[in-house]
Amino acid sequence: MPFTMPALPKIILLAAMLVSVWPVAARADRKTVCTITVNSPDEKETFRRRLPSDQFQFVELVEHGRPDWLASACRKGVRCDVLLVSGHFDDGDEFYSDRLDVRESLPVDEMERVSCSDSCPGLFSQLKEVYLFGCNTLNPEAVKSASAEVARSLIRSGHSPADAEQLSRALSARHAGSNRDRMRQIFKDVPVIYGFSSKAPLGPTAASILDRYFQSGVPGDIGSGRPSAKLLSLFAPVSMTVTTGLGDRDPQAGYRGDVCRFADDRLSTEQKLDFVHRLLNRDMAEVRMFLDHLEKYSASLGETVRRDAPVSTAIDRITRDQPARARYLDFARDADRPAVRARMITLAERLGWLTPSEKRVELIRMIDDQLARNDIGSADVDLICTMNREHQLDDMLPALQAAPGKASGVGHAGILACLGSPDGRTRILQALLSSNDDDVQVAQVYLRHRPIVDVNELRVVANGIARMSNADAQVRALDTLARHELSDRESLDQLTRLFPFARSVNVQRAIAGILIRADYQALANPGLLRVLRQHRLKSSDGKDLIDVLIHRLQANLAAAA
Repeated sequence: MPFTMPALPKIILLAAMLVSVWPVAARADRKTVCTITVNSPDEKETFRRRLPSDQFQFVELVEHGRPDWLASACRKGVRCDVLLVSGHFDDGDEFYSDRLDVRESLPVDEMERVSCSDSCPGLFSQLKEVYLFGCNTLNPEAVKSASAEVARSLIRSGHSPADAEQLSRALSARHAGSNRDRMRQIFKDVPVIYGFSSKAPLGPTAASILDRYFQSGVPGDIGSGRPSAKLLSLFAPVSMTVTTGLGDRDPQAGYRGDVCRFADDRLSTEQKLDFVHRLLNRDMAEVRMFLDHLEKYSASLGETVRRDAPVSTAIDRITRDQPARARYLDFARDADRPAVRARMITLAERLGWLTPSEKRVELIRMIDDQLARNDIGSADVDLICTMNREHQLDDMLPALQAAPGKASGVGHAGILACLGSPDGRTRILQALLSSNDDDVQVAQVYLRHRPIVDVNELRVVANGIARMSNADAQVRALDTLARHELSDRESLDQLTRLFPFARSVNVQRAIAGILIRADYQALANPGLLRVLRQHRLKSSDGKDLIDVLIHRLQANLAAAA
């Protein structure tokens, strides 16, 4: 006869068994909250303090002192249900810290590489929610848009003007590259991504709002994969918003596939170059929109990599594609912005479509086209000075100067000065003393690249500033001179003599700014101190640079007594 246990002992035994396995089951069911803390820990600590420890476990992915902390988490088999990222994100390129003792950061390029390569499939495979605590993390503003030459290229390729305009809008939407778009592409298929459309609150403020959220008794929303209306309402005054990760049926899915071909570690260099070749055979309007990616990838191919036989063969296939080359260079020459044209010329050289001598011809042609315009501004001057940082383009000057009608304006003179023209430089130094804002701005940009080092030039400029009658223009010129940290005594004396005659407190402040940056200790004397005290104009907004200078001069004179 089989043994049967009475009902009550059965119940007691079953209860004991459930109690013994319950802690294990509870631990197994806990959700993992992964944190990437490169700046403020306030948000993380609030989540940790408020979430029940029997339901949530926390893993900090950043390991200080080691650069491969993300790979380390992969090797450990970490699987995240929730991800908290905390860091400044102002420029949209990386999460970073403002603390000097923190060296770790999280570049968006690295996030894209991990996402596209699927190199750590377990880490984020079960993500339900992402919290991006940083400014502009979900800013929807477009970074790129199709410019006028894109529509012209579409018309040349056979589209009607109406179709070209419609396609330009579609390309702008597809390649907008907003922070929100990039985060949706990185966190593919994640149902809830929280972030900020503009300025985010500082860590302590965000923690305070989170505390109010948890006090409302809704921790069950965390890790559910459903957006919390309560959380969004509490953070609404500080621009919190929510979106979802990109899905396979999303209109942007094809674009993500293209972008991932540049970042996917599973593809060989030869395979990536074959994709680049196919891309270069698309409509040049679309090639233009991929210029950032093409530049970055081509620049990453060092000489050692290029010498590898399969890679060399793949590059040669691109180099020998003359139809693609012709269409590309036609598009580059038609670019509205010289900066884009210069970038496309550089890329053409990397692709083997331009020899060094052919590149030189294209650059001369580009600069000649610039000089033929009437609307040259400081951005154009900045471009040429940047390109000629090492004076490698100075030998182009004779070819440019041979053309009549050049250097008719300050912008034209600035371009020629960037290429080493003495006459252009003289005109730029004169423009610094102008009452025209645009002319002064051109001079300021040029002098950032080619500062005044000759004492005679410095004295001429200082004397000219002292004679200026327009106070606003005088301040701009003085501020430009202040960046040179003057040490010439004659120039400093000239500006010091201007102080009593200045009719604007802003002019006096600008003079004080120059003297503070200069060797004011050598200038320290009772006469200068007396001039500053007696002739300083009253300030309506409290202490300023003049007070700082007076205080320092007093301290130096007292120490010398």
